Amino acid sequence: MTAFSKRPLSACGMLVTLAPVFGVLAGVVGVVDTVPYVRDIVRGSTRPHRGTWFIWGMLAIVVCVSQRADGASWSLVMAGTQAVLTSFIFVLAIRRGEGGLSATDGLLIAIAAAGMAAWVLVDEPLLATACVIAADLIAAAMMVPKVHRDPGSETLMTFVLAGAGGALAVGAVGAADASLLCYPIYYCLVNWALALLIHQRRAALGVAPTLVGDAL
Repeated sequence: MTAFSKRPLSACGMLVTLAPVFGVLAGVVGVVDTVPYVRDIVRGSTRPHRGTWFIWGMLAIVVCVSQRADGASWSLVMAGTQAVLTSFIFVLAIRRGEGGLSATDGLLIAIAAAGMAAWVLVDEPLLATACVIAADLIAAAMMVPKVHRDPGSETLMTFVLAGAGGALAVGAVGAADASLLCYPIYYCLVNWALALLIHQRRAALGVAPTLVGDAL
């Protein structure tokens, strides 16, 4: 074997090589999953929770800055895409959404804001990411009662695709770095959990449309 012979790439080497592909795909999915959601908001069939999308919009911006500070590269494609799109959905939710105005919602938003403040103050990347995840989980929890009561008020396909985007973003990290992997893994799981909840509640209540109908 000569010095110029090609050696097979290790698993880590393959991840680094494919990271740009995963990053671009995650960004594309991030755009695609928003299309049916915005369409349904305009139609009036989807009514986003204002408090949830306010927190998600702010957090998406925080996560983008956090990932950049932690040295992320291609995984920033999805983070940046989410920052823009979630903020846009919140703007639509101000007029076309529901919730976010009760005392309970105000308290949960305040707690989530404390999590964002902790991210700014904490110097440890992994702990800072944990603060962001905690705040994001509060936002997801705020919409659960609405989904349980009225699963037809959310677009199932959006959460299915968002979970897939999170899985792609995991591959876009390209390294075994917990501070960079935690959020995309969480993002994947929480979106698929919400999708499962929407699907199960629709099945229990006999609510249309199905997953296929959401995609049309």
